[in-house]
Parts: sequence; structure tokens; C-alpha cells
Amino acid sequence: MENPWKCESSRPVYDNPWISIREDHVVRPDGKQGIYGVVSFKNRAIGVVPVSASGDTFLVGQFRYTLDQYSWEIPEGGGPMHESPLEAAQRELVEETGITAATWTYLGELHLSNSVTDEVGCVFLAEDLSYGAAAPEGTERLEVRRVSLAKAYEMAMTGEISDGLAVIGLARAQHFLANERQPQPYQRNFPGLGESRPAAL
Repeated sequence: MENPWKCESSRPVYDNPWISIREDHVVRPDGKQGIYGVVSFKNRAIGVVPVSASGDTFLVGQFRYTLDQYSWEIPEGGGPMHESPLEAAQRELVEETGITAATWTYLGELHLSNSVTDEVGCVFLAEDLSYGAAAPEGTERLEVRRVSLAKAYEMAMTGEISDGLAVIGLARAQHFLANERQPQPYQRNFPGLGESRPAAL
């Protein structure tokens, strides 16, 4: 579909190692002049739903500075644009939980707060798990909780889990496994990396 917005000029407002903010002067779809503030992310949002042979998953709890509240989530973090989403997912899972996985399935792309940001995320299902020691970053004080995938899905559906990446990841994993691994996730291209990897990795 043709883009009904027209950008006439753009100016940078703020920049740090993780995000940049710009203000665009635009012509809106109704033909009137306007402005649009855009937050650009320098990493992808990466989420992993690890599922054990017994049907359990692993949630990560941490205090979120921006919300001033505690949050239960799936293992997740930022993946640099030069790193493949799968590599980022494997790294985040080990860092936050100490878990490695022999089988990976891509569960699709998602966009978070797409009215003001260009953030792209993707989620993976991780299976055939092995367990080791976590190595969280200095910005993270994490608690790992093992629950059934069904329980985690219920927590997401009732709002006990409110993190967007976690809600979407748990819903997609539950749907995928409950439907005998069908349908295969929709494939998209990741900017700068060409075509994404096949669903079964």
C-alpha cells in the first residue's frame, strides 16, 4: 500500500548508544502540515521461550526502571543489528538462565509501540535444553522461575505477565505447540541481513 505520509524534513533531537530520536516535519494523510517524533532503536528486541521435555518453561523476573515495577518475562534482551537474531537469542538465553538449547524454532517478527518507535522484535522457541549457570549483565538482578508452559500462558492471558514481548512469545509458542507445530511462522526479511532463516533451525 502506498505511504500516505510525506516527510519534508527531519532533524535529530537526541542520541545515545541504544536509541536515537528525531523530529520529522510531515504532510499528514489529510494533506495538513504536522510533526512526527520517532524513536529509533539500535538493537532488535529478542525473546526466547525455552520449553523442556516435560512441558515447563522458564520465566525471568526483574525490576523495570522505566515502569518502577517488578516484571515477569521470558528470557529477552537486545540484539545488535550486525548479529543474527538467532545468535542473539542463544546468547540471551545463556546469559539470563544458563540454559542452552539444541533445537530452535523461529516464531516470527513483531513491532512494539509502532506509533512512535521503529523497534523490531522477534521470538524463538528453544527445545532440547541443557542447564548451566547464568551470567547476567551488571544492569540485571534476575530471578528465574520454572513453571509449566500452560501456566505461563495463563499468566500472559490474565495480565499477570504484561511485558509485550513475553505475552506475544508465550502466545505464539503455545499456539505453535498445541497445533502440532502448524502453521509455520510468517517469514520476513530482517533489515541489513537479507532473508530471515527458515522457521525450523
